[in-house]
Amino acid sequence: MAQDDGELESLVRKRIRALRVAQGWSLEELAGRAKVSQSTLSRIENGQRRLALDQLVTLARALDTSLDQLVETATDDVITSPTIDAAHGLMRWPMKAYPGMSVLRQRMTNPPPDNPARMRAHPGREWLVVLSGTAVLLLGNRRIRVEANQSAEFPTMLPHAIGAEGGPCEILGIFDRDARRGHQRGEDA
Repeated sequence: MAQDDGELESLVRKRIRALRVAQGWSLEELAGRAKVSQSTLSRIENGQRRLALDQLVTLARALDTSLDQLVETATDDVITSPTIDAAHGLMRWPMKAYPGMSVLRQRMTNPPPDNPARMRAHPGREWLVVLSGTAVLLLGNRRIRVEANQSAEFPTMLPHAIGAEGGPCEILGIFDRDARRGHQRGEDA
């Protein structure tokens, strides 16, 4: 990296160390995974060794990230405001780093449908966490209670539906591009 990129270089060094520590790895463990010496890794983290592209690629792989994420500097627009769908009681936030994915917050008051024909199946994957109350997830032939602070993740090709049990519940869901499209088509129907 060029000398005039000192700020970026410092950021990358901090990221390498932070990712290593977050994994609970010692210098020795990451050095072994990246196939560099422990002293080389220490000097990279401490700014005593010049960063080389080939080492960054190797370190990114060892840290289970990409080179792009390791050197990313974009910090503008970190705040995202939701779009509000009052008709369906939804708030949606797009995930800028993953185009097509979105986060949804929904308050539910109705139980899940008792007619299996009203369950949906579509390409994609969903993840949800119950923020308050108790939700019931119908997934194929299964009926699953999901209580506050519990989460569920499932492929949306399984017929599924969700609703509240014993009073209102609030959920936060993450939908990949295909799952989001499947639900948008369902809302329009």
